[in-house]
Amino acid sequence: MKLTSQHLLVLAWLGTTVAQAQSPNPFKHVVVVVQENRTPDNLFHGLLTWPGINPNNYNIKTSGKNSKGQRIPLAPVPLGIHYDLSHSHAAFLAMYDGGKMDGADKIPCRPAIGPCPANYQFKYVANYHHILDPYLTLAAQYGWANYMFQTNQGPSFPAHQFLFGGTSAPSATEDARGIFIAENSVAPKGGTAVTDTGCLAPLNEWNWLIGVNSDGSETKLRNNPLGILCFSRETMAKLLDDAGFTWKYYAPTSKNPNGSNPGGSLWNAPNSIREICQPDSQYTQCTGPEWAANVDLNPSDVLKDIGACRLANVSWVTPIGQNSDHAGNPTRTGGPSWVASIVNAIGNDKTCDGGAGYWSDTAILITWDDWGGWYDHAKPIILPGSQGDYQYGFRVPLLVVSAYTRPGLVSNTRLDFGSILKFIESVFNIPEGSLRFADERSRAGLREFFDFTKSPRHFKTIAAPLDANFFINDERPPEPPDDD
Repeated sequence: MKLTSQHLLVLAWLGTTVAQAQSPNPFKHVVVVVQENRTPDNLFHGLLTWPGINPNNYNIKTSGKNSKGQRIPLAPVPLGIHYDLSHSHAAFLAMYDGGKMDGADKIPCRPAIGPCPANYQFKYVANYHHILDPYLTLAAQYGWANYMFQTNQGPSFPAHQFLFGGTSAPSATEDARGIFIAENSVAPKGGTAVTDTGCLAPLNEWNWLIGVNSDGSETKLRNNPLGILCFSRETMAKLLDDAGFTWKYYAPTSKNPNGSNPGGSLWNAPNSIREICQPDSQYTQCTGPEWAANVDLNPSDVLKDIGACRLANVSWVTPIGQNSDHAGNPTRTGGPSWVASIVNAIGNDKTCDGGAGYWSDTAILITWDDWGGWYDHAKPIILPGSQGDYQYGFRVPLLVVSAYTRPGLVSNTRLDFGSILKFIESVFNIPEGSLRFADERSRAGLREFFDFTKSPRHFKTIAAPLDANFFINDERPPEPPDDD
């Protein structure tokens, strides 16, 4: 890759920025709540009119430029809509447009019912019936990041890999060479949908690799023989295991096509890691003890575990489709209440951790896995060299919630998924950058969101239409959080 002036600026930035020093902290738990497919301009437009805050502190735009140079006002839509946008790597390249950030109008629309509206990429979610109040309340009452970027330039599967292990590369060697899984998995010929991926992928399922070809094009990585899509590399889970800490990964499942055993999915990152899954000889089920103990295929179990004082040191939580913010289905409106139920369960606990309760020793990080194809105005920094073919992607929201986060805190630091991993490392006294993936490449953690010199704040319940009891007792058949 030819170095541009932007690359030279990045090199200077990397050379002069140092990792944040670790410091004593009260946290025993970190909960990473992962929602689907939104940008700050799209989902948090309501911050511009939210009472009690200064809207000038929030980098939210109300219009965007298209490829014709036209200024397009962002128009309101409900949270649950009938169409979805492409968020593939090709869609990233179209919207990024060589750094001009004017190609959102070239992103394809995928209507589920009826035609897509005009300028469908240039929309913001309106707070109809106060449906977004839980998100807006959390942003105003705790920490908000103006510059949180997804680490990858593509959709959900690689994004969840980066959030769990700092890379979507099949191995550490390929990560160093800038070779990454770039897309969601594709069904084998004749299949109708991808029901499993990673170690449980059926024969001839395939995904795209980026970084193999010098021109930046993608090449197929086909699951033939079985197990090609089952990767061996370290993850944050391995670092936690080695340091003596516990972890849990909550994500919905699909059914394995070779039987009734619940398997993995695009959003179940541990399913792609051989050492965790330990697939049987037919690659139809995960048999590893880590999988059995730490991977929970019913996301609402996180609420049960909080109530039973079983919260792991680190948890990743992804919702079922009905509680996902992913577009394309008008019935997907439970996301804000789902997130609030987790925060409220932690904030209102008075019995766990020896009677101290979880609120004073838990950090809750709420982010979205990718931009979903929606317009956002903030230009990402592209890493130099081969890493830059897939890092970084567009902005996604990040909310930081804890008893040590002051109301209305706004960060203007450039953050990414590696910042989350770096923060987890710092909390549990693991040397920052130990994975040597995105955690090492990220130049900032999340320390600025916390002030440990102050007494812990009293928790006030986040008002939401649905509470934990609804989600625990929800008998609807779970849908996947995304259907791309």
